[in-house]
Amino acid sequence: MSLFARLQEDAAPIRGRILAHPFVRGLGDGTLPGDQYQYYLRQDYVFLIEYCRVLALASARAAEVAVAGRFSDLLNQTLNVEMDLHRETCWSCGISPEALEDTRPAPTTLAYTNHLRLVAETSELPAIVTAILPCAHGYWEIASTLRSRGLPRVPAYENWIKAYTSDEYAAAARWLAGQLDRLGEEISAEGEAALREIFVTSARYEYLFFDMAQRMEEWPI
Repeated sequence: MSLFARLQEDAAPIRGRILAHPFVRGLGDGTLPGDQYQYYLRQDYVFLIEYCRVLALASARAAEVAVAGRFSDLLNQTLNVEMDLHRETCWSCGISPEALEDTRPAPTTLAYTNHLRLVAETSELPAIVTAILPCAHGYWEIASTLRSRGLPRVPAYENWIKAYTSDEYAAAARWLAGQLDRLGEEISAEGEAALREIFVTSARYEYLFFDMAQRMEEWPI
């Protein structure tokens, strides 16, 4: 079993909880309330900004030029393509440009992005890839599962599922998983245990992110 497969197995209960979460199920069957989706879109925009910084650090940490270039490509795709599409989606869902840019991170968003930034700023590439895989590969996994059940009749939700099951996105998710397996070939048992903790923490934050959106979490004070 590959390193990525082992980590996926370690996080299997969390991954199952994500797929069963009411927010995710509502996204898949079209019953998700629109205000929850708007909240999710705004917080995801904030998340993507920090995610881009993590990809930049991954490119800087890469020892091989080809790998650095691939991370640079992923950064460009996220920063200059995905985020433009995200803005368009927000506007089509009734979120004004001003409201989107004024969005401040909710407690869960801040905690999750701080986790990713801490790993990226203090660790080597295997740990960075481990930290982002529950998001990068997890979205493909979620969208693929939802698509297998049939697309919803809500255009915004249908487009979300199609975007994360596109050939391009699937290829990027598989490449990241393959990079972890390649980078982890000589990692010790102690090193793998550290990566497992990072992976499971990110997976937990993925669950919490959807849960936050359903609750439309705000700072209590």
